Amino acid sequence: MHNTVKNLVDIESNIKDYLNKLNINNNPKIVAVSKTFKIEKILPLIEHGHKDYGENKVQEAVEKWTEIKKVNSQLKLHMIGKLQTNKVKYAVKIFDYIHSVDSQKLAKKISDEEKKINKKIKIFLQVNIGDEKQKSGINKKDLSQLVSYCKDIELDIIGLMCIPPLNLDPEKYFDEIKTLNKSLGFTEISMGMSSDYLIATKHLSTYVRIGSSIFGQRF
Repeated sequence: MHNTVKNLVDIESNIKDYLNKLNINNNPKIVAVSKTFKIEKILPLIEHGHKDYGENKVQEAVEKWTEIKKVNSQLKLHMIGKLQTNKVKYAVKIFDYIHSVDSQKLAKKISDEEKKINKKIKIFLQVNIGDEKQKSGINKKDLSQLVSYCKDIELDIIGLMCIPPLNLDPEKYFDEIKTLNKSLGFTEISMGMSSDYLIATKHLSTYVRIGSSIFGQRF
């Protein structure tokens, strides 16, 4: 078994064991964050049957995934980085999910580009849950307004996404997103990375974004 596949299988069983112990019914999808890694490093996972991959640069995703997605229609590509409006046209073509929508301007651009090619992308709204100035994401108090706007322009919003503040216990932030998500009537949540994915799954995250624990450290 290739080491990336072994890492993935280990993570899947860690999640299962952890949730079983807590008696929590949740079966989250693992988005293998493949950004910066060459396709050769990713192929063993594709051959193993893993379907969800995360990239944070549109250009890199287009170069890396365009051909392979043509021959493997099961693959789902997730945009997990900050999306510039001038890259939306290309993002909409290649990605199946966008995890980082945080403004009406970006939402409108996605909607316009979707209509041009008759494609619906599944979208998470990124919430700046720790009110951090340097971080992307919509402020909690502006969230319901953005949700209404996205519904008006017929975006397929499936849930909320967050990245909790570094070096702080993520538990309360994950709990807050879970509560917010439920109050808005969404069923999917994108939260949890290599360092905190188990805690995220406990708070019902349905998509965990895991890179280094699968692929190893980036250099």
